[in-house]
Order: sequence, then C-alpha cells, then structure tokens
Amino acid sequence: MIHRTTSRYALAAAMPFALAGASVLRANPLVAQQAATATPSVRVTGAVTQSLTLTAADLASMPRASVRTTSNGITTTYEGVWVADVLKKAGAPLGNALRGAALSTYVIAMASDGYQVVFSLGELDPEMANGQYLLADSADGQPLFGETGAFRLVVPTDKRGARSIRMLTSLQVVTVRK
Repeated sequence: MIHRTTSRYALAAAMPFALAGASVLRANPLVAQQAATATPSVRVTGAVTQSLTLTAADLASMPRASVRTTSNGITTTYEGVWVADVLKKAGAPLGNALRGAALSTYVIAMASDGYQVVFSLGELDPEMANGQYLLADSADGQPLFGETGAFRLVVPTDKRGARSIRMLTSLQVVTVRK
C-alpha cells in the first residue's frame, strides 16, 4: 500500500506555481506559439572543439545512413546520420586521435524526459569498434515526431532496445582524465 505523505498545505502551496505556468501560456499566445513551433534539435556539447546544435535540416545535409532493427516482432528501418560523423563534426577525438587519455572519454545521450545512457567514445568510433550507432530522424521513410520525439539514437546491435533513446536532445562529451 502506498501512503501519500504530502500534506494538503504543501499541495496548496505548489498549485499556484503550476497554474501560473499554464496561465502564462494561455495569457500570452506568442509564448504558446513559440513553444509549439520551436525547431527540434540535438545539441553536442562538452569536451569538443565546437559545440553544435543540429536540426533535421542540418542532418539532411550530412552523409546519410540507415539501419534496420526488430523489436517485439516489428521491423523498422531508421534513417539518419552516424553518431560518429556528428561527433567528428563537433571535433571529438575519433580515429587516430582516440588514444591515451582520450580513451577515458564518454558520451552521455540525453532525452527530453530525462532518460540518459552512457557510451564510451571508443564504442562509438567505427575505427575502434564494430558497432555503428545512428542518430535517426526518420523511421520507415517518415520523420520522427510526437511522443517519440524528432530524434532517436539507434543501437542496432543491442539485443534489447534500452539504449536506443527516443526523444534524444543532446550528446554531452565528457573527459574523465586529462
């Protein structure tokens, strides 16, 4: 049995703030319109030479790739850009530059709902590992949208889809050792 310990006084204190946010959107149509029309993007930040904010149009101008996955008996073909190409564009140390201290670098993939998955930079580099990970913007020929978000990180070689992150919003590169 779950017991709620929140007092009605605490709820009453929190309600004006929650309602205030909703009323701002109703009272200011410009704020509501900007929230609805914001262009989805994926940010690449952290230990890179150039932070990036990539939209679907930016990804469309990069070399395209596709992978096919099967989950729960449903096969889906995702299209997008290799994550390694995105990280190279941001200046992450890949290929011959991925050695020594750079091998302690990892990437946190984050979704808009707070879901996070960590990958070592070595496993994302096709010159180091066999796996290729895709930053997908479409599935079965249709742009990703709605509750799945505009972007998804697809890990086609995983046995389970837990690391394939829907609603992807950022890739943060972190160096453990300098």
